[in-house]
Parts: sequence; structure tokens; C-alpha cells
Amino acid sequence: MGFLITSLIFLVVGIIASLCTRICFNRGPSANLFHLTLVITATVCCWMMWAIVYLAQLKPLINPILSEVE
Repeated sequence: MGFLITSLIFLVVGIIASLCTRICFNRGPSANLFHLTLVITATVCCWMMWAIVYLAQLKPLINPILSEVE
């Protein structure tokens, strides 16, 4: 899968999780805002971790040095 498609999947999952949180944990305006903030933060952090790992494997900073002895 490409970077854009998986990023869109993270976006859709984040929106679905936000809606589920809004529906299932309706306990007042301040609690709803707190829950929504937690869901959005968790989604963004998971996406950033995935993106860093994906891009690090796509273009590594250190190239392996192959020895001719082996």
C-alpha cells in the first residue's frame, strides 16, 4: 500500500473512533472535548509513528557496507 492510501485509512479510522467516542461516552461538554482530544491525539501519534517507520525503510539514511570476503 502506498503512503497516501494508508494515511487516508488512518484518517477514516480516526473519524470513526471520534464518532464512536461521541456516541458512547456522552457525559457533558468538557468530558466530550477531553475524550475527543485523546482520540485525535492517539490517532495522530499512531499515524506519525507509522509514517516515520515507513519513510525510514523507504529511504534509509545508512547504507549497508558489503564486504567482498564473504
